[in-house]
Amino acid sequence: MENQTIATEKKPILNNTLKLFMTAMVLANIAGNMYGSLLPLYLKELNASVVQVGLFFTLSRIIPLVLQILGGWISDTLGRLRSIAMGSVAGVISYFALILAPTWQWILLAEGLGAVTRSLIGPSFSAFIAEQSEEENRARVFGVTESIFMLVVIIGPPLGGWVADAYGFKIMFVWAGLLYTVAAVIRIGMARVAARGEESNPEKLSLGNLKGKLSAITVLIFAGGVLTWLLITDGIQDIAYTMAFTLESLYLEEVGGLNMKQIGLLSSVFGVFNMITTIPAGKLADKKGERVAIVSGFLLNSLALFVFLNVNTFWGYAIVWAVFGVGVGMMSPAYQSLTSKVVPDHLRGTAFGLLRSSLGIFSLPAPAIGAQLWERYSPQTPFAITAGISLLTVIPVWLKFKLPDEEEVKSKE
Repeated sequence: MENQTIATEKKPILNNTLKLFMTAMVLANIAGNMYGSLLPLYLKELNASVVQVGLFFTLSRIIPLVLQILGGWISDTLGRLRSIAMGSVAGVISYFALILAPTWQWILLAEGLGAVTRSLIGPSFSAFIAEQSEEENRARVFGVTESIFMLVVIIGPPLGGWVADAYGFKIMFVWAGLLYTVAAVIRIGMARVAARGEESNPEKLSLGNLKGKLSAITVLIFAGGVLTWLLITDGIQDIAYTMAFTLESLYLEEVGGLNMKQIGLLSSVFGVFNMITTIPAGKLADKKGERVAIVSGFLLNSLALFVFLNVNTFWGYAIVWAVFGVGVGMMSPAYQSLTSKVVPDHLRGTAFGLLRSSLGIFSLPAPAIGAQLWERYSPQTPFAITAGISLLTVIPVWLKFKLPDEEEVKSKE
């Protein structure tokens, strides 16, 4: 037994497949993060008002509502890597749309293609990592992959901010598109290898298959267990944070007086502190239970938001983004691990897709509501509401995020 334990401990946290998988993910998402936080400023450059920016983000969230479910189903049916490769092709095309768009309304087309990409890749990402890990160290694996993934936040926004500031948005989109294309090539190569191996016998895409998987997930969601409360609490959080943070870069520019380079650097600060948090957070979730890490994250995010409303310098905002980085770093591996544990293996893609889609339905009007609160009351109002909601969410998380085996262990102790 001791020899077996030692052999298990010597296994690397990430196998070679996961390492290559994460390399492609990092390249693709550096590209996305080069422009993600600056998109409201680009829309403003294309003559969109604050209300129109809110409307844009509301409309851009409609397309993923159906596509997330279909993307998760395709992932479960055809295979994770095949689904990711398909999404990557749509992603490459979306960069052409971004580069060629003449008005802010045309950016919706690019976002539509981006929605196809995220819908095919998003549900597969977490499901693939779960399948490449053991249950006893799953939160730790998610912690390591989340830590690696944070490179995209450290590198992408400041790189995008620097290029956009020096050469303009169009050139920045060209750079990002080239990076994404490299990632797409790696992903397509992995899918081709998988098609000759573990994904060589995919199921057939059919309405019956889709109906069966959706019915199974729906039963789990409405059973009143952990998955039900995951959906409720995550939905409330998604509404609150979407309402406020789609306007984040506008707030930092107009209220905080920051330039694009400084806004990009804040994302890097977030990424650094998130990166150093996710691995110990994953260990904490594996040892003490996911809810401990999730509650800690909510409390830190609430603190960060309250401080955010009372600072007006770059260094003040840097402290806020550092606390945000730790808060999100505490929650993310635990959320991914908990979700993967309460859903059967063959339904994970559909589950992640349905959860993302349900969250999208909840938060669909949130950007427009946030913009109206900004205009009618003050720029601080949507952020203040989000801070209060984040704090209150701690209560249901602590009471309801308990796995059956966690209860058994406590009773034996």
